[in-house]
Amino acid sequence: MKLGLVTYNLAKDWDLDRIIEMCSAHRFEGVELRTTHAHAVEVELSSAERKKVRVKFEDSPVVLAGLGSAFEYHSPDPEEVRRNIEGTKQNARLAADLGAPGIKVRPNALPQGVPEEDTLRQIGESLAECGEDAAGFGVQIRLEVHGHATCEPSRIRKILDYAAHPNVWACWNSNPQDVRNGSIRENFELLAEDIALVHMRDLCVPDYPWLELLRLLRSHAYEGFCLAEIPESEQPDRIMDYYRALWDAYRRILDLEE
Repeated sequence: MKLGLVTYNLAKDWDLDRIIEMCSAHRFEGVELRTTHAHAVEVELSSAERKKVRVKFEDSPVVLAGLGSAFEYHSPDPEEVRRNIEGTKQNARLAADLGAPGIKVRPNALPQGVPEEDTLRQIGESLAECGEDAAGFGVQIRLEVHGHATCEPSRIRKILDYAAHPNVWACWNSNPQDVRNGSIRENFELLAEDIALVHMRDLCVPDYPWLELLRLLRSHAYEGFCLAEIPESEQPDRIMDYYRALWDAYRRILDLEE
């Protein structure tokens, strides 16, 4: 497992050079670049600009772990769904050009007046189309466990089953809804074999069993990125140092348990 950073929100105002500099300095091994943020890594980049971004990462110790899009497929408006699908495909091409292995997408709601199963099926079928397209570029589609109601892992499981595509994965999001009777095991196991990326909140947050999460990831031989998705701060150097220290402490505990 490797520690990285989501640019939402701590790094939302940083340019790409500062992101790479800060991650390097504080031993964050990778980064997911969130769309709409100041680093401006978007589909509008020209071929030359895409190559420049790719070279920046290749010349640094920081890995571009993925792109963080906000595409979603739950709308009852077919045209809106189609726009999101086509936007996802464009981002998959951007990811391929940059050398990013995946893009994050999300469910975000269960529209009122639409049967729940119909919405979950629609999301899944949309993801299958996106996954098939992105597979041709070697880019994973990673469904974030996200959104009011749709953040329940049982619903994400149904969506993935409707997608039924080997290139559609899950992004574990470390939500409070994961926890039942102090444990995340029941919900984690619903998605364990499909997790391609992990988002984490502040490791000092007491309402989430962080050590259990890392134990479960290790027990399933997860070797991907665990990305800190944490609030912005006027002292980012201190925050990143503390986060890395907590991460290292948890990893030492896991090593001692083996």
